[in-house]
Formats: sequence, structure tokens, C-alpha cells
Amino acid sequence: MTNLAIAASGLRKAYKDKTVLDGIDLNVGTGTVFSLLGPNGAGKTTTVNVLTTLIRADGGTVRVAGHDVATEAAAVRSAIGVTGQFAAVDELLTGEENLRLMVDLSPRAEDGIVGRLLERFDLVESARKPASTYSGGMRRKLDLAMTLVGDPRIIFLDEPTTGLDPRSRRTMWSIIRELVADGVTVFLTTQYLEEADQLADRIAVLDHGRLVAEGTPAELKRRIPGTHVRLRFTTAAELDAAARIITDATREDEALALRVPGDGGTRSLRALLDRLDEYSISAEELSVHTPDLDDVFLALTGHATEVAAK
Repeated sequence: MTNLAIAASGLRKAYKDKTVLDGIDLNVGTGTVFSLLGPNGAGKTTTVNVLTTLIRADGGTVRVAGHDVATEAAAVRSAIGVTGQFAAVDELLTGEENLRLMVDLSPRAEDGIVGRLLERFDLVESARKPASTYSGGMRRKLDLAMTLVGDPRIIFLDEPTTGLDPRSRRTMWSIIRELVADGVTVFLTTQYLEEADQLADRIAVLDHGRLVAEGTPAELKRRIPGTHVRLRFTTAAELDAAARIITDATREDEALALRVPGDGGTRSLRALLDRLDEYSISAEELSVHTPDLDDVFLALTGHATEVAAK
């Protein structure tokens, strides 16, 4: 358990007669990106609020950075940084002043940290401009820079790219990758399935307060039917010959291709190639197609996220 940045067991939370978290378990490895997916109302933000000591759970145990969130809340707070769904910057202050305010509030801030963060987040030119003049992407970058003032080793990002244009979103992705390369653990909630696919080492899917699946992006995709191997041939004769020996394949005559259902695993792929080789048939191209996270999300929760395709 020493290599876990976050460990939660049997986490429960209810508001009156509405159960928001129904006994979930989470284990997040140090120096990884863990993404929590779920539709609106699934309990993602409540989970983040419990893990960051903002609200108390009704049941279960949680340790963050080795500290119990219920009995060692101050120690947990000193080890984490939190960036919420909306940029928490003071628009009356400049970018530099926002960062200096955080330095004044953080006893662990290093000398020169403001200049380094402005440079890292490409905010030097706008540092002395009011935050009210910043674009949405610049505000999110400033917000994350403010979170990093105290050099937290665990960062909670609650839907950090909501509302950003594709370019700003990819800039945030690059920053997150750099943080993880430096050994930081990132707990990410998002409705953008591509974001989770691009960044996460592990993904958990939360629906109606329960975890309905967990694994790497590749593992989750393999759980959903629809994986197939596509073989393309150079001649119609080769296509005909392959179709005769692979009887469960679907023909694409115009493309001179076959779609062969399977799990995409190495063993089944090797068996397919051995079968072709047995009859001296060669495919010009081979590609493995698997369901994407949109398919996973729909299969597990019964509906897609509103922003999944954006």
C-alpha cells in the first residue's frame, strides 16, 4: 500500500434520502493519472470533495498521501492541490498578483516560484494584466499554476478543461503530462472521454454512486463487443480464398477487405495469421479495430455524456 497516493474503501455519502456514493473503493498509484468518469450527477465531484477533506464521508476509510482524511485533514491539505470546475482566480488582480497571493498563503512556497510558474505556463507577457482580460484557456492555466505554488505531490483536477477550445485543452494535456513526468499524482474527473483516453493510466466509471468498471483504457475497451481485425488484400482472388477459410468474416468487396470478429488479443491474432499462412494467403494490410471509450461509457451507464463527442 506504500505506493498508493490515494486509497479509499467502502466510501459512502448521502444527502437525506439520496445516496450519492454507495460504498466505492479507489486505489490510485503514485505518479499516475487516475481518471474518474461518469455522467452528471454520478458522484464525481462529491468523491473529490471527500478526498480533499471539503466534506466528510458517512462511511468508509480514506487515506491520501498516507494520511487519514477524517483524523489528519491538515496533513492531507498540505500534500494536495485542487483545481475545481471553474477557475478560482481573482479577476481584479493581475496574473502575477494572483500567484503572489497564493505564495503569501502557502508556507511551503519556494523563492522565485512565481517567475518559474509564469514561464512554465506561458503567462509572462500577460503577467501584469488583470485576470479579467484573460481568455478561458489562460485563466485555467493561471488557476493550475496557483495550485502548484505549494508544490503539491497530489493534484485533484475536477473537469479542468470544461469549456475550453480544442487548442487550449491540448495545452492543458501537455501540462498534465509534464506534471506526471515529475512524479506528481493526478486525480482527474472529466466528461471528455478523449481526455481520459489520452491521459489516464487507469479509469474508473462511476454511475449512480457506484463504480461499474475500472481498468486501463485498453482493458475497458476490450470488455465491449465489437473488436475486429480488418484484412485487406491486393486481388479479388485472394479475398475469395480468405473468405472461404474464414467463414465468420464479413466481406467488403469494394475495398477487397474482410472484417474478422475477435477480441484483438495477440493469441487470436496469431491464430488468424497462421490460418492464412496455412493456405499461402497474404494480406496486404492488417489493422485491429476496438471500441472507443464512447462505446464503453454507453455500454456501462446506458447513455452517453453530453460532451463526449466534443
